[in-house]
Amino acid sequence: MLPVSPDDLRTAFGLGVAGNFAGHLEQAGEAGDFVGVTAATPDAPKGIFPFWAPGADTFLGDFPLSSDTVALPASDEPLDLQIEPEVGLLCRATYAADGTVERVAPLAVGAFNDCSIRRPGARKISEKKNWGSASKGVAAGFLAAEDLSPDGPTATLRLASFLRRDGATHAYGVDSPVVGYSYYGTTLLEWLVDRLNHQGGADDTPLEDVGALLRDAGRPETLLIGIGATRYTPYGASTYLEPGDEAVVVVYDERGTSPDDVEHAVAEGREGDLEDASVLVQRVVAAG
Repeated sequence: MLPVSPDDLRTAFGLGVAGNFAGHLEQAGEAGDFVGVTAATPDAPKGIFPFWAPGADTFLGDFPLSSDTVALPASDEPLDLQIEPEVGLLCRATYAADGTVERVAPLAVGAFNDCSIRRPGARKISEKKNWGSASKGVAAGFLAAEDLSPDGPTATLRLASFLRRDGATHAYGVDSPVVGYSYYGTTLLEWLVDRLNHQGGADDTPLEDVGALLRDAGRPETLLIGIGATRYTPYGASTYLEPGDEAVVVVYDERGTSPDDVEHAVAEGREGDLEDASVLVQRVVAAG
């Protein structure tokens, strides 16, 4: 297990992948945002977006990562927030002489909560992603993984998520194999390099020139990438976060742990005892 401290990621760059798990955008009510986006293939992700850019003089410069808290945003009107259970990919970026991204090399994978505001009319994806401190969740321990090939060390990993509320535990995302992502392994890594070098921003899409933000941040060596959220269970699709909730995301190895084992452990508060698992538990707190 690789220890991961949010403070250690203050010099990293944070980005996410949109539309990398079939059906998620439709459930989240965001598929229409991408009408003007042409993907490489029908099953390809829609693009990448930033959630943390060190040194930025916009909201993207507000450090959003926490390993134990989701802080609801201050607002005069109700806001609908959902867990976005994802595999977080810790990577090392290398750059060519001209400053473009040459390679994205995986280091470790772990539980990540790309918590999002369902904000109709938002111009860019990032406007739903970072509202300040404790907007995002990252597990305190990741599983070392320098090989994302289909038969490599991540081939038997699964991703599950739960919401604990009023003493009850509910499955929030559909327990899914990590290799079930639309783009994974070498395909994902090469696509990320291409998008960091070539994705532009346009007024008619929710995407931005993430590569330019990466350059403005000084071309950080470390990247934290949320590679996409799973589909929701019926409960997860219709339930928004409230103060007092606990959001739980687990990346685990199915060779020694079954989905039932994970669900029972979370229901009993024993998720920390799971072996070969990256576990993120965040308490939801009110703004301020």
